[in-house]
Amino acid sequence: MSAALALVLSVLWPVAAHAAPAQGRAVLIGVPGLQWSDLGPEITPNLWRLAGQSAAGSLSVRAVGRVTCPYDGWLTVSAGVRSAVSYGCGLPPVPGPDGPGAAIPDYDYLYRVAGQKNAGTLGEAVHTAGECTTAIGPGAALALADRKGRVDFYAPASATLPPDALGRCRVAAVDVDDLIRPYVTGDRLPDVEEALTPQQRATALRRADARVGAVLDALPEDATVLLAGLADHGAAPHLRVAMMRAADASGRLLGAPSTHREDITLLPDITATMLAVTGIATPPTVIGVPWQTGGSRTGGTEAVRSELVNADVAGQTIRNAGGIFFTVVAVLQVAFYVTAFLLMRRRRGLGGVRVAALALASVPVSTYLVNLLPWHHTGAPALVLAGGIAGLALLLAAVALAGPWRRSPLGPLTVVAGVTAAVLAGDLLTGTSLQLNSLMGYTAVVGARYYGLGNIPFALFATSVLLLTTSIAHRLAGRGRRTAAVAAVVVLGCSAMILGGWPGVGSDFGGVIAFVPGIAVTALLIAGRRVSIVKLGGFCVAGGITVMIIAYLDHLRPPASQTHLGRFVGQVLTGEAMEVIGRKLGAMLGTLLSPNLMPIVITAAVFLVYALLRPDTASAGVLPAAFGHSPALRAGLIGTLVSGVVGMLVNDSGAAVLSMALALGVPLVLSVGIKALRDGTAGYEEAGQEPASSSLVSRSS
Repeated sequence: MSAALALVLSVLWPVAAHAAPAQGRAVLIGVPGLQWSDLGPEITPNLWRLAGQSAAGSLSVRAVGRVTCPYDGWLTVSAGVRSAVSYGCGLPPVPGPDGPGAAIPDYDYLYRVAGQKNAGTLGEAVHTAGECTTAIGPGAALALADRKGRVDFYAPASATLPPDALGRCRVAAVDVDDLIRPYVTGDRLPDVEEALTPQQRATALRRADARVGAVLDALPEDATVLLAGLADHGAAPHLRVAMMRAADASGRLLGAPSTHREDITLLPDITATMLAVTGIATPPTVIGVPWQTGGSRTGGTEAVRSELVNADVAGQTIRNAGGIFFTVVAVLQVAFYVTAFLLMRRRRGLGGVRVAALALASVPVSTYLVNLLPWHHTGAPALVLAGGIAGLALLLAAVALAGPWRRSPLGPLTVVAGVTAAVLAGDLLTGTSLQLNSLMGYTAVVGARYYGLGNIPFALFATSVLLLTTSIAHRLAGRGRRTAAVAAVVVLGCSAMILGGWPGVGSDFGGVIAFVPGIAVTALLIAGRRVSIVKLGGFCVAGGITVMIIAYLDHLRPPASQTHLGRFVGQVLTGEAMEVIGRKLGAMLGTLLSPNLMPIVITAAVFLVYALLRPDTASAGVLPAAFGHSPALRAGLIGTLVSGVVGMLVNDSGAAVLSMALALGVPLVLSVGIKALRDGTAGYEEAGQEPASSSLVSRSS
């Protein structure tokens, strides 16, 4: 049975190839603050030469806070999990001499006060395997220290390397702090994005490059070299340099299964990589996975440098524009509801309201489609990005209103919802290149997610799928095929739910929990059944059970192949899950006060409630007209609201989930109502379909 299960898992979740060789020698060279834009043949000749000999990628240095200081970066390598000290943000402590090695003073502070119970994991694993550690510089000592804070051989970073210093042990690390040290003032990094002038940074880069060159000259020939820009250098996070010089690595991209990207790796991956290279067993608490070389790079060192620099530019643009974008979306949404309320009460301008509704509903999917354009390669990426989103949204709204489907009240809704669902489903099946570096997706610069279905994309995916399925159900029920209508909602909804939650594809933990009750409520209402609080609670439990089954199957795979779903099961088994849940709960509660998100939730919710309670004065009967034309649409909107509310409670993005579900769903429903009211089709009574007042409302109220 276990062999059969392993065979199934290997087919469903293939293990990636090109892992680093075992039983070797690993040397980590940490250059905190180093970016790909720093490298060049004139200023950094040694680093430039190393880049040509290595696999190259971007390193996401996100640890715990918004930015990662050198202390936190080196500590994360030590622990194998994202880590941070509880005070300030500066350089790691200077160790004291301890024979040929060194010991970090007051090391147990990390356990007693800072709550860093995983500190020393790397060094302890090396010592347990009977191997020794060599550290050059304070950061290297922190990374390789065992649970007592000791390394076996140590030399200060400023000293000349002793003969054979890096050949004594199979595990070594070097702290090249020449680039980061000029930034530190009063033991802290500056709270500005760039504290040095270009000339000052160039000088620091030359010093760091010279140090790297000296280290490379002193390395044994059989050493696998890992070079990492381990930390940020100011108040803005950036993608940093990651290189691995090993056999058959030259000319390839450098990524890891942890990100499902061929060119992006994480800080905890360094821990796993050093252990994998040396053949030392990886402790179960290490969440990172070994670096892996990917496909061959296109062009030489300059070409790959340019691509990796552009990746950081894209991430920076998204990070900087995100707040402005969501503020604009919130203002447009609030203005839309206020204007629609005033116009609909006077029964004027309904055509304009419908156009505006479809344009607003077309904005979310446009934030993904714009990534089909090379906007981040332009000289003004933010402007091109904004213009591209606006142009695509208007184009989609025009298509929704121009085709033969425009004659049906549900036609434009079907187009916008169908395009949104298709784009996100296609993106999930092709590696989520559209969600990465998108305003309604995620970016590796921020480092919250690197692949799969993000929380906001989940809200849009669930909403578009539910509305699309109810549009299909509307046509089936109108032909007297209510059972087929219910089946369409269940089959299409569950297919989308599995796609969004499957490890390595959507990998969305909270999305499955929220999607199941939304699908179930929609299906029950279309079937004309009652939905009680008990049933709703049971659906939520079913969603939780479903996602835990998926996560457990993921946990059965080898550690290097697991996603965060499987690792969460491991954290449950080791008792560490409560810390993760606590952080996510805090993040969720923080969104409830968001000035960008909550106005969308409050305005849309108030508009919906008032429009349903006072249809004649609030919306000129637009919403009742939509539901009268298509009772299935009412079921879909209620299912969307259920998924949005549950998703808000179980995801760390909180209010973002519900606000985006409302931002897509409510304008589309209004567009249906306006068309139905103007065409006189509000009382939908095709064959086999009862009006909403006598069917769904009476049975589900």
